Amino acid sequence: MNSKPRPVRAIQTTLGVAILLATLFTALPSQGLANGNFYERLSLLLTPQAEDSASTTTKPQVRIGIVAGHLGNDSGAVCVDGNGNVTLTEADVNLQIAALVEQQLKQAGYTVDLLNEFDTRLNGYRALAIVSIHNDSCEYVNDEATGFKVAAALNTNDLNRANRLTACLVDRYQKTTGLAFHAGSITPDMREYHAFREIDPSAVAAIIETGFLNLDRELLTKETDRVAAGIVNGILCFANNENIEATPIPNLAP
Repeated sequence: MNSKPRPVRAIQTTLGVAILLATLFTALPSQGLANGNFYERLSLLLTPQAEDSASTTTKPQVRIGIVAGHLGNDSGAVCVDGNGNVTLTEADVNLQIAALVEQQLKQAGYTVDLLNEFDTRLNGYRALAIVSIHNDSCEYVNDEATGFKVAAALNTNDLNRANRLTACLVDRYQKTTGLAFHAGSITPDMREYHAFREIDPSAVAAIIETGFLNLDRELLTKETDRVAAGIVNGILCFANNENIEATPIPNLAP
């Protein structure tokens, strides 16, 4: 039971209110009183403010751009049988791989844009990484025409990061698929791929030819999940700054 007389409690209450109001008057700008909104400001200070749950629980997602080579433009390489009938197109294979890459990256928590070959969204496009997926010729060249190729954008603002993305893709794709890195057939057309000139200069991009549609066709068409996983593993290696073994890659300097 409180044994203090009522006058004493009244004085304590009055003093407490006075101290609180003095503090509030000090905290509020003088123009708040002149504008006649003192009570609005006082109410705001006295009312507990709920936390913005979005700012405390929602984390921004990292964006990745995946270009399905030739999609929406042309068929790319065309494979025909002995009678001249089309049996397979590069664009179809590229799209199947790109769709699986998109799916696997989304499952890993990334925001992914699946882009056409000449997608208007590529103009000034920004992302942590952009990878364009292609494949090589259906024609039999020789027994050495097997394996994959990777090249990075020459006009990026950060060649070190471009080298890093390329090295990650080479290392992880080779380990996942078992295909050899076919560095000797990387052409200037790959390094000067049109999308590299369209995206934001700060973005890091690479183009990968996942195999030859002749000798590597079975892997590309029947083990597409493994092919996609090789690309995803390379992108995650870059995104997470994972360790890689030293792999010779072409010099990106012009």
